[in-house]
Amino acid sequence: MVASKKQKKAMESINSRLALVMKSGKTTLGYKSTLKSLRQGKAKLVIISNNCPPLRKSEIEYYAMLAKTGVHHYSGNNIDLGTACGKYFRCSVLSITDPGDSDIIRSMPTES
Repeated sequence: MVASKKQKKAMESINSRLALVMKSGKTTLGYKSTLKSLRQGKAKLVIISNNCPPLRKSEIEYYAMLAKTGVHHYSGNNIDLGTACGKYFRCSVLSITDPGDSDIIRSMPTES
């Protein structure tokens, strides 16, 4: 029970940071636009939902490794990730190009 409480607290902090990025920073939602931002070297952090297909996930991780970009595996599914972004649709992958006022870039690699 204690581990799940800690995990929920971490997820809430991720959601609040993600909301701040959506408000003050720049993001690209979706698989194609994330790959595009990784190829151009603009992506600072990539967030992948837990039900993203394995082949797609490995391809994004490979591109991120080549671009020296951090990857965070979001603990919720694509519906939760879309909701955390403040959207009414599903989102399995998103890349953050400009974090804005949020400290999400510094905090993510330590958590994942």
